[in-house]
Amino acid sequence: MAEIIKVFREEVPAMRFIGKKYPDFGGWWGEWFANGWFDKIEAAMGGTDSILKIWKNGGGYVGMERRCPDKPFEYWIGMFTPAGTAVPDGFAFIDFPAAALGTCWLYGKEKEVHNTKGCADELQKSGIKLWKDSDGGVWSFENCLCPRFTTPDEKGNIILDYCYYAE
Repeated sequence: MAEIIKVFREEVPAMRFIGKKYPDFGGWWGEWFANGWFDKIEAAMGGTDSILKIWKNGGGYVGMERRCPDKPFEYWIGMFTPAGTAVPDGFAFIDFPAAALGTCWLYGKEKEVHNTKGCADELQKSGIKLWKDSDGGVWSFENCLCPRFTTPDEKGNIILDYCYYAE
């Protein structure tokens, strides 16, 4: 079972999320790697250094979720880029204002860290209030950063950053 080992707040600038929207979680990640879609987004922003210059925890591959009462669930795969980044053909985008993020580090085996159900409660216990968009939607995302997520430690565990937009 994965455990939450760190909870923190960080400020992020206005950013553009570039990706594709899906009806559910599904097996969509394989096509992203097979088609080189992350490479296209990285090229559009001039390399991942562009986002790392404005957000130290940027540059990860992102699985974004939006949950909103009385609206369909949204799942997106993509990356955050600097605001105003040109959107490659075939991709959609979401512009987010400068904001705060509430982040949990989930530590465990790769198959375990995607169970993020306790993160919202842990953030709220630490005084971080979740942000809601104009429709009451809550945005959260898995931020799969190298090397925390991609390189297991001596126990075979990784760290997944799970973030919520926060007030």
